[in-house]
Amino acid sequence: MSVEVQHVNKTFGSYKAIEDVSLKVHSGELVALLGPSGSGKTTLLRMIAGLEVPDRPVQSGEGKILFFDQDVATWSVSERQVGFVFQHYALFKHMSVFENIAFGLRVRPRSQRLPKAQIDQRVRELLQLIQLEGFGNRYPLQLSGGQRQRVALARALAIEPKVLLLDEPFGALDAKVRQKLREWLRRLHEQVHTTTILVTHDQEEALEVADRVVVMNHAKIEQIGTPEEVFHNPASEFVIDFLGSVNVFSGRHVEPLSETKTAETKTAGAKTDEAKIYVRPHELQITRESLGFSSISAQIQRIQRAGASAKVFVHTSKEQNVRVDIPIQQFQLLELEVHQQVFITPLHSHVFSPEYTI
Repeated sequence: MSVEVQHVNKTFGSYKAIEDVSLKVHSGELVALLGPSGSGKTTLLRMIAGLEVPDRPVQSGEGKILFFDQDVATWSVSERQVGFVFQHYALFKHMSVFENIAFGLRVRPRSQRLPKAQIDQRVRELLQLIQLEGFGNRYPLQLSGGQRQRVALARALAIEPKVLLLDEPFGALDAKVRQKLREWLRRLHEQVHTTTILVTHDQEEALEVADRVVVMNHAKIEQIGTPEEVFHNPASEFVIDFLGSVNVFSGRHVEPLSETKTAETKTAGAKTDEAKIYVRPHELQITRESLGFSSISAQIQRIQRAGASAKVFVHTSKEQNVRVDIPIQQFQLLELEVHQQVFITPLHSHVFSPEYTI
């Protein structure tokens, strides 16, 4: 089941929540709507679900929400056959896990309801799918947060939705549980292949789980692409700044970047003296000696050694604080210390200027 949004707008009073947004999610695809709070991602999801109605279109062809090429913009939630999972589980506390999952199947109109034996079989299959086979008789309060969210996903899948919509499903959980559930969700999607749209503000979550990422900001889409595309080829300053840590240099401070063989600068037509140059911490090389005209002298201010990479924080001769990430083995070989004078050299960069962005 493919989902397509065509030039939709949504305003609440004078506040514009969605402005001329178009998007197509292919059948069986998992797409993440990624952006900060207030970017419009949840409003867009709610319009796809039928919980919000797009503003009245000005022209034909605008304001449409298509499920498999059929306009459903005026359909109710039940008519759209979507499964919805919220951040806070929304499980029925007085019902067992088994009954929570079976709920959507039991409340169907009698003419559409499956026989009890088939409902029970479907629930058992879902309990196995979410790896909670022995938990059917337990109640939500007897489960961990991660287990409750898996039950919520099973309940949404029980009705065999055409589209699965996930609104910050792991936002209320701690970091370690979120990581495990991200991996589990990706494996689950590869098994069920339900067209899925995930709302998240967590960049790592979107990049790990999704087939494609839709980066949103101020009610509009900034970029759509695979996780690799949006991370390595950002379309705007907002995208590169939002997706992970980044150091920002002014063009005049690192103008030689485009003139050296050691630096790969992704630019075309930007005026370097006016440009901002974005370099991720792992795209900087740190050495005891200068590597040429593109190297910048700096003093080490702080070192964080925990993890697979060492994070080295330096203050440059251009009065700028910069972070450099180094594999821990390389860090140990360099024998770096606080207050030591070093040189940092950009190996890759992204250039944005007032006249031209890439």
